[in-house]
This record gives sequence, structure tokens and C-alpha cells, in this order.
Amino acid sequence: MKRFAALFTAIDQTTKTNAKVAALAAYFRDAPDDDKLWTIALFSGRRPRRAVTTTRLREWAAERAGIPLWLFEESYPIVGDLAETIALVLPAPTATHDDSLTTWIMRLRALDTADDSARMAAVLDAWDQMLPTERMVFNKLLTGGFRVGISRKLMTRALAQATGRDEAELAHRLMGDWTPDSTSFHDLIESPDSTAQASRPYPFCLAHGLDDTPDTLGPPTDWLAEWKWDGIRGQVIVRQGTHFVWSRGEELMTDRFPEFADAAEILPDGTVLDGELLAFDGSAPLPFNALQKRIGRKTVPKTLLTEAPVILMAYDLLEDNGQDLRHLPFATRRARLDTMLANLPAEAPIRASQPLTFTDWSDLANQRADARTHRAEGVMLKHKDSPYHAGRKKGDWWKWKLDPLTLDAVMIYAQQGHGRRANLFTDFTFAVWDGNDLVPFTKAYSGLTDAEFRQITAWVRKNTLQRFGPVRQVRPEHVFEIAFEGIAPSPRHKSGVALRFPRMKRWRHDKPVAEANTLQDLRDMLAQFG
Repeated sequence: MKRFAALFTAIDQTTKTNAKVAALAAYFRDAPDDDKLWTIALFSGRRPRRAVTTTRLREWAAERAGIPLWLFEESYPIVGDLAETIALVLPAPTATHDDSLTTWIMRLRALDTADDSARMAAVLDAWDQMLPTERMVFNKLLTGGFRVGISRKLMTRALAQATGRDEAELAHRLMGDWTPDSTSFHDLIESPDSTAQASRPYPFCLAHGLDDTPDTLGPPTDWLAEWKWDGIRGQVIVRQGTHFVWSRGEELMTDRFPEFADAAEILPDGTVLDGELLAFDGSAPLPFNALQKRIGRKTVPKTLLTEAPVILMAYDLLEDNGQDLRHLPFATRRARLDTMLANLPAEAPIRASQPLTFTDWSDLANQRADARTHRAEGVMLKHKDSPYHAGRKKGDWWKWKLDPLTLDAVMIYAQQGHGRRANLFTDFTFAVWDGNDLVPFTKAYSGLTDAEFRQITAWVRKNTLQRFGPVRQVRPEHVFEIAFEGIAPSPRHKSGVALRFPRMKRWRHDKPVAEANTLQDLRDMLAQFG
């Protein structure tokens, strides 16, 4: 545990990529195999589930520290992190330990079946053996909220440096639904038959955002363009006579999309398709909101299957007859995809995303301007010679998104942030006019500079009308331009609409409150783009 806490500290205290990779590579060279496996799991999002509620941890920490609970609660927003707050208020340890990360995780998992008194005794005993940094890491594991400032790509790079194995191979090995309970470090990383797992997807190839026009990308004939569909990125896999559906977030979603139950019958064995999972009405995509109703469900009722049937809009072929095609040029993979899908039954839930035909970049720009009428977010550009990379590699794939939708709204509520922004008001609720009333319609917490957040924080503290727990109602005096990617009807919101990815584009010092947008403006947007 001491070794893992030191690794966490080394990564947390630097912003330099090479320093983070070097620290992680050194850890992978020296740590026991069990700890290496758990570290890979933790850094790739496979965290133990929460063993103790945060409410109980607060109470136990305050009691052990000998301070009233209200004082602990006042300290928490100042520090901005619960695990760190607990680590700081506890008295110095009276014992020591030399137990491994794996040992502590096993103890933590044993708390699942313990009663409250046994949990409290175990947690207090752990705190009493650990130094502050170890306590903080242990607390994060306790709450199921462990995060670390390093991407999976960098972790894979460090693992490659430590083991001498190919980085792309390791990225593939780490995909799938493995856990430290179902494999070992040797089987996951070193065993020659590690890739035999039939369900394992490939690491996704990701695009960079194109901020300007594509004029600098060279001849248009070198590129294939298609709509940037507004769905869930996914892979459909057919191997060993069965099928699997994976999301880009490495979530196995086969049971959530029964539409693909016959995939093994209509696709050749040894097929992996990359594409977008879309709610589809038979001829065109449905709004993302229709798909969103199905995302969080383990089982899908018949009504939703009828209202929002799902297809895969496929745009790449990664494996054909068991052969990995990722090294081939995109144009070759795309041609093989079109050939494979050409003879599928018309009712099949898989179809090829059609390329856009354009003669020059201005022609493509004109088509892009019409993307929302096709339920798309913009245009994807893929170089015809590009292989299928793992992760992002600048230059081969670009996403040329539409400018966001915008409107002007009035700030009516404010709430403090967390972490380094714990002392600032950063989370705001915005409203539009409905006659003489302001109707709340969205929240936003990003888009302003640190200086602007400090300025609005000072104003909030002087202009609070009422307090509702951590939320403050403020005077309706400031207008902000709100940017968002989409709009959909929502019976759960008083306004009747919900925005997708709202954020503050700018603070409209130039605009009086009376000139903010109206609820009718929102409804008009919903009719046009919803």
C-alpha cells in the first residue's frame, strides 16, 4: 500500500506526462504481480464498489478526530475532497503496517458482508496504521470514488516500457470485461493466448476536433467524409458463433440491445464492426433523447423497443473472418465493409454509414451546415490511407462539428464547486422569460475563466436572496450566453425541455436582463432541432 500511495502522490504532484509515465513504469517493474493487476484495474476504471457510505465516514472521522460533526462539515468544502479532509483531521497513527495494496483491497471488500460496528472497527483500525497519503488513497477506495490523473493510453505506454511488450498489443489485452477476480497478471499481460477471449473488443480509434475549415488538409480526394452521428459509439462483435455489443466506455451492452440477437446468423464469424448505435425509425435516426431512455436500463421493455429501435450505423470493419484489418488503409477497410453489408436483409439492424459526395471543401461546408436536419452533429473526415489507431493520433481522423446552439439566459441560483474550486461559486442555474416570470431550464458549470469565476463569486456573496442548503438564490441581474449541442422535450423539467452539454459561452455584460431569451424561443428551437 505504501508503494501504491507513493505512486499516487508522484502522479498527482506533476503535470508532466513523461514524469507520470516514468513513475508508473517504475512501479510496474518492481511491484508484486497481484498489486500490478489491481493497479491496472484501478487505473482503467475497475474500482471496488463502495463499502461504506460517505455519511458514516464523516461521522467516524469526526468522532476519531474529537471534533464536532459541524466543524468537519465546514472543513470539507474548504479542502474540496472528502478523502483528503478525513486524512487531514485524523490524529497521527499509533501503529504501522507493511501490507500490500491487494491485502488492503481484500479487507475493504470483506466489509460488504460486515455489520456497521464491524465496519467502523475495521476502518478506524486501518486509519490508525496509515500515514495521511495512504489514508487518503484508502478513503477513495472505500467510497468507490478512486480517480487518478493519468489516461489509459499513458498507463498502457508505461506498461509497455516496463514489460518490453508492444503498446498496441497491450491496449487490446486490457480491453474487455476482465477483473482481478477472473484473471492474473500473467494471463492478462504475459500469457501467449491472452487474445483468445472471444468477446474482447479493439481499442477505439478517436478523432481530433477541427477548429477551422479543412482547407489545410490537402486535396479533398484524399479524404472520405460522412455524418458525425449523434449516438453511442460501439463495436458489434461476432466470434465463435455468438455476438457481443460494446460501448466506447468498455461497457458490455449486449443484453441492452436485443435487436442484435441474430447478428451471428447474418454476419460471418470473426467479424468486428465499429460504428454508432442510433435509435432509428426505419429511415432516419431519432433524436438522441430517444436513445438516452435506453442507455441506463439493464432490460428494455417492449414499449421502448417499439418506440426507439436501435441499429448500428457501421463505418469501419476491424476484423474480417478472424483477420485483424486495423493496419490496412481506411479506404480498403471501408470497401470490405460495404461488400460485407451489401447483402444483409433490409430489416437487419446494421447498415453502412453512407459517405458524403463533395467536389471541394466549400461543397462539403455547405453540406455540413445542413447536418442537424439529418440528426447529425457535423461531419467526420477520415484520410483514406489511415490505419485504425488505438486512441487519438492527430492528422488522420477529424471531427468537424457544427457550431453549438445558443441563447441568452438569466442566472438565478448559484452553488459552490468542488476540489480546487471549492471556495468559488461555479455551478449555476439559468432561466428564460415566460411573460413576467423567469422559468429555470438548465444548469451549467463550465465555460468561464478563473478570473470570471472569482468575480461572480464575490457578486453572489453580496447578492444572495435566500439559501436552500448549499444553493443560493441570487438577484436576477446577470445574463449569460448558454451554448449547447441539442435540445429535447422533457416532462421532468418545469420548462418542458432539456439541453445536451450546456455550458457558459460568455458573460453578457452588454445585455440587460429584460432582453434575455424567452420560453417561446426554447420551444421554437425544440420544434426546429428537437
